[in-house]
Amino acid sequence: MAERRPIATRNTQWAQSLARRVARAGVTANAVSVIGVGFACVAAAAFVLTRGQEGAWPWLVAAAGIQGRLICNMIDGMVAVEHRGATPTGALYNDVPDRIADTVILVAAGHAIAQPELGWACAVAAMLTAYVRALGGALGTPQFFIGPQAKSQRMAVLTVAALVAAVAPREIAGQVVLVALAIVLAGSVLTVVRRLRLIAAELNSRGA
Repeated sequence: MAERRPIATRNTQWAQSLARRVARAGVTANAVSVIGVGFACVAAAAFVLTRGQEGAWPWLVAAAGIQGRLICNMIDGMVAVEHRGATPTGALYNDVPDRIADTVILVAAGHAIAQPELGWACAVAAMLTAYVRALGGALGTPQFFIGPQAKSQRMAVLTVAALVAAVAPREIAGQVVLVALAIVLAGSVLTVVRRLRLIAAELNSRGA
């Protein structure tokens, strides 16, 4: 079985109850992973709508969509492991939708503030963090999920930015998201460096 990302919320009563209900309803872990992409697309659409819509609601929908995506990312693993819903293609459904979700959210956030290049740069950096993690696993080292900008941390930064933007004056909202994306980009690069160093140290300790 693939290594699991450490998620403290996984042990909470509400998460365990939700996973149990999903499993009893016959919803597969793979389906939950796909639903997570749906939430990501909702968040992305809401980010884009902030350019033409007044009011807080697009920002709030974006924040809710991001959190919905993260909940799906947690529940799919719980259904697969705790409720024995794993399938031969589970690893694909666990990872590929995450890459799609990260990309659409980050790129849309960049478009929301008329900085598409920054959004794409964040998406590439986010994908690189996942690539390095998986590369370590392929080389026989543990899969390192450390940050400072792992998936959950990236999404936390964007969620906070969207919530702040929802209550901030329109001219300040864009600056809030700009700062958030800059944090995601710089933090993702640092995350890549940290993971590479850990992988290299592990391989060197084994004499590889």
